[in-house]
Amino acid sequence: MKGTRGQRLSGEFQKEISSIISAKLRNKYPEMSAIISVTEADIAPDLKSANVYVSIFDTDKQRQEHTFGIIKENAGFIRHELSKVMRVRTVPELRFISDSSMEYGAKIDTILNGLETDKYDK
Repeated sequence: MKGTRGQRLSGEFQKEISSIISAKLRNKYPEMSAIISVTEADIAPDLKSANVYVSIFDTDKQRQEHTFGIIKENAGFIRHELSKVMRVRTVPELRFISDSSMEYGAKIDTILNGLETDKYDK
């Protein structure tokens, strides 16, 4: 969603979804991964749907996938909780998409640190 209203709504949705996941959903499912970040919320102009990008950082790949599955399964619950907090006419249908940017960034940091140590070894 473009424009200042769209950016403001996207930011609010992102903040509230992150809050719901970290508090209410984590209370229901304590086995979820420790680091879960809502990186972006892209809301359609008609407020009917929203793509929510979630980044999960965990050393255990299976737990990471399990956590993402829990979030996807509870999209309706998150939407319901969102409707209690947000003051909009309709709360969009939430589609969660895995965002691996944190994992990619950690990989690049490892590569760069390896290059830096090679430089000083010579």
